Amino acid sequence: MTFGARLSEAMDRFGPLCVGIDPHAGLLASWGLPDTPEALAEFGDRVLAASAGHAAAVKPNAAFFERHGAAGMAALELVLRHARELGIETILDAKRGDIGSTMAGYADAFLRPGAPLECDALTVSPYLGFGSLAPAVELAAQHGKGLFVLALTSNPEGASVQHAVGPDGRAVAKVVADEAAALNEGASPMGSVGLVVGATVGDAVQRLGLDLERVNGPILSPGVGAQGAGAEELSLVFGNARPRVLVNQSRGVLSAGPNVERLREAVVEAAQSAASILR
Repeated sequence: MTFGARLSEAMDRFGPLCVGIDPHAGLLASWGLPDTPEALAEFGDRVLAASAGHAAAVKPNAAFFERHGAAGMAALELVLRHARELGIETILDAKRGDIGSTMAGYADAFLRPGAPLECDALTVSPYLGFGSLAPAVELAAQHGKGLFVLALTSNPEGASVQHAVGPDGRAVAKVVADEAAALNEGASPMGSVGLVVGATVGDAVQRLGLDLERVNGPILSPGVGAQGAGAEELSLVFGNARPRVLVNQSRGVLSAGPNVERLREAVVEAAQSAASILR
């Protein structure tokens, strides 16, 4: 089964919530955990226990593990493995992007079955040209994995690149969306090449001419709910593509820790809220 089909099934069962696993130093301290590799694994396991059966996916952020070096990456390996054992779809937030053999190396590290850091989907950066992602696109397709390509991010600096218009008259973000749509054409219930689109980008989708419904893939969206975007904003940004939006929640859920039961309650509440405002 493809990643797009698995994720669609998970969203139908559990709602459109993706829980971030972001063990930054301040959050570890608020949980009463030390800033150590062992605590990263403990943090991840508690989030997984709370999310299993209640969220469509989890999204570990590689940066918070990488800062601990080899021991931190070993903790990330454990978290990803435990998620597989629990049957939770994993989106590794690593934003990799390069050319040729280097991109092939990134793809092999994260998308090859049996790789120590194997995940179900990987966030990738297309800003060396969408074609530079070909090794990841090919390996993902071969093994039923997914990609989330940065398209319209909510950080203010992103507009200088993503809104820029190329020689063909299309904005960079539109090129990214069009390329993803071509890769997902004909896929059912949806394709496996998704986009990252912030929920707080306002009218940029319409203004730049992106057709998110035509993309026919999942849309990973930060910025929903506590971060500012409600039903009206989601309707403006996503339009008829709302059923494919996967809402990322990190701080709003993780602040309920460290108790697993309270975390689980926060996950359930966030999943219900996301489903409600995306209707």
